[in-house]
Amino acid sequence: MFKSPNVAARVFKREIIAPRPGASINFVRQFYENLVPGCTISDIDCPDHSFRKFTDDGQYLVSFSRNLQDIIVFRPKWLSYSFKGENCDHQTLTQKAKKFDSFFTHLYSISLGSSNESICKEFFLYLENHQFGLFATTTQSHELPSIDGTILGFPSIEKITFHLVRLNDGVIMDEKSFRNDYVSLIHSMGVFLYENLLCVLSLRYQTIHILQVRESGNLVDVRSIGPFCLEDDELFLNSHSQCSEVVNKSRSGESVHLSTNNIHHQQVAQANSFLSGIKQRLLSFIFRKAWNEEPDPSLRVQHLKKKFYYHFQDYLDLIMLKQVQILDRQHLLLKFGSVDGGVRMADHHLAFFAVYNMETTEIVAFYQNSSEELYSLFERFYDYFHAKSREPLHANFISSHSNNIYALEQLQIMKSKASSLSQYVKKMLGSLPYTCQSQSPSPYFDLSLFRYDEKLISATDRLRHSTDHPLKFISRRQPNVLKFKIKTGVDSSSADGRARRSSFLFHPYLPLVLSIQQTYMQPTVVNIHVRL
Repeated sequence: MFKSPNVAARVFKREIIAPRPGASINFVRQFYENLVPGCTISDIDCPDHSFRKFTDDGQYLVSFSRNLQDIIVFRPKWLSYSFKGENCDHQTLTQKAKKFDSFFTHLYSISLGSSNESICKEFFLYLENHQFGLFATTTQSHELPSIDGTILGFPSIEKITFHLVRLNDGVIMDEKSFRNDYVSLIHSMGVFLYENLLCVLSLRYQTIHILQVRESGNLVDVRSIGPFCLEDDELFLNSHSQCSEVVNKSRSGESVHLSTNNIHHQQVAQANSFLSGIKQRLLSFIFRKAWNEEPDPSLRVQHLKKKFYYHFQDYLDLIMLKQVQILDRQHLLLKFGSVDGGVRMADHHLAFFAVYNMETTEIVAFYQNSSEELYSLFERFYDYFHAKSREPLHANFISSHSNNIYALEQLQIMKSKASSLSQYVKKMLGSLPYTCQSQSPSPYFDLSLFRYDEKLISATDRLRHSTDHPLKFISRRQPNVLKFKIKTGVDSSSADGRARRSSFLFHPYLPLVLSIQQTYMQPTVVNIHVRL
């Protein structure tokens, strides 16, 4: 009886058998095998919005207006209707439930955009306490000539503004703007949120901005890493330059006068003559690493020529690429590569990973993107590369090959099928640094409970090509039992040849899923998959 998978047996088992220490949540999550979103309500009557995602606490569904001017926030609610006698049937219920407001309550709409600014619909982050949400607006990008301190190849956006919004009532608490800059906002690649620390990577100026989100709702500058690493680096260089000029003019008998323009020209000259702080730290680490690799002093010079000086220009030309990740409150994971690799994001370009300590301003590790040592760390300690949320608790149960035997089996199968170990390592490490809040904590993606085709659907938040076949979720404990399936539309055929793309928004803990089907030059179709 206790091995029976039905709900009654599991409730009875929960009452009389205590789970093993530390396994109580996994024990309770087994109920999701019985509570599945098996009913599909197709093409519901809903507002014409661009739906973004659920917050991890399940309290909010965030969406944007089609003109990308407004934020619209909903609160999920459970469908409830009453019927009399013989009128209670599934078809009647389905017809009455084909309204969006049967499942969601509109909380508020606020305007963030303007005539020349629009909301970036692929960017949204929320704080761990879910009190605030972070949104971004941008103006049109354009090409600007490279000026001192900027990188050629990246477009310039006249104004990028981050808005901190209180989610329960929609009050805009603070804003932070970057002008004539470029930050990769697609899938939040260039921005990372760790606890209350916000990291923004400026590609055009090769600067990492660290901000703190205060409980009062303010965005406070903490430090900037790039041209300078310490807070007083710029002051020291400016004062040193001014002192040098005073000494030189005094020796030559000239009058000493330092105007604002003189100081500005000195700063520009310094920018042209000095390496940036982060680049100097990187080259120093590579040099010291090559130096320590050869203990024999007689062979050390040749080793340095081979490992460092021969590649010096290549190292000098490295730039920070589009992604940055906060590993903990002291360390950043950075990706370096060529300008071509940063602009075109081509896989064949050589890339490197570096771990930077913000407190000591040192590079503490440096790996090539084909490093088997880094891959070994990635394989064994995958979860350490993901900054996990401390609350809510269910957000910490995202399956990975570090915590799930079935995910590890899939990884080992992929590795065994790879024709080249080097190419396989590059492919796997290509996902680093990880983007922030990119995976759904829904229990229906738990590989200990369900198996599904990860080519068609996964916990990662991405648009996918629509398929004519329903997406099947099969029980892991009963390999031949189909638990539920998701069909993306009433008619998924592509007879007209138009490409269809689907996205799926899974509620973090309720048996509730939105499937959104987008077809070029056609209205968006929204389906709700729910347990009734």
